[in-house]
Amino acid sequence: MLTAGGGDGAQAQEALARLCRTYWYPLYAYVRGRGQGPEDAQDLTQEFFARLLAKESLARITRDKGKFRSFLLVSLNHFLTDEWKRAKALKRAGGQIISLDAASAETRYAHEPADPATPETIFEKNWALALLNEVFEQLQQEYRSAGKGEFFEHLKFCLTGERSAIPYVELASRMGLSEGALKVAVHRLRQRYRELLRAEVAHTLSNPQDVEAELRYLFGVLAA
Repeated sequence: MLTAGGGDGAQAQEALARLCRTYWYPLYAYVRGRGQGPEDAQDLTQEFFARLLAKESLARITRDKGKFRSFLLVSLNHFLTDEWKRAKALKRAGGQIISLDAASAETRYAHEPADPATPETIFEKNWALALLNEVFEQLQQEYRSAGKGEFFEHLKFCLTGERSAIPYVELASRMGLSEGALKVAVHRLRQRYRELLRAEVAHTLSNPQDVEAELRYLFGVLAA
């Protein structure tokens, strides 16, 4: 998506807006972790995205060959330092730039585990989780669009790391497949997931050659 920064202005802004819609929660959680209450965190997050989208930010990060993840956190820290009072001027009743589900965000944040880690570490973990969730939803939508939504529901355990309570041979029978055909279907599902995962990571980078390094880093963050 960052490569769209070299396109026309409308394309670049839509690319940036899409990334903001996908990855807003890690920033909201970061602001909460810095000591802000729910309402102030909502206002600050909204104002930050308003200013981000008002500038040629995507083109700038593309030129600088950076990671959108790092770019956002650095930009947010500058914003929190320099524009703390002005951020509160954004009215929650209107002028929203992206849809922040306030109730959902605070419910999710309330379930964040007590963690001695820094807000930066928690931000990166939430970023990795948001990325994986985005890829999962993309794949789920692909299967639904192809009329294979129920098929996906049967096999999604292969992506979530959960074990199926049903042996392969029994699951294959329920789905009207041979055990061999089921294994092929699982292989294709995982392969497509990996393709979408790499594509999504590439959307957050200005240099496609950094995809594997970014994947290793994010999985390392989740494993820590």
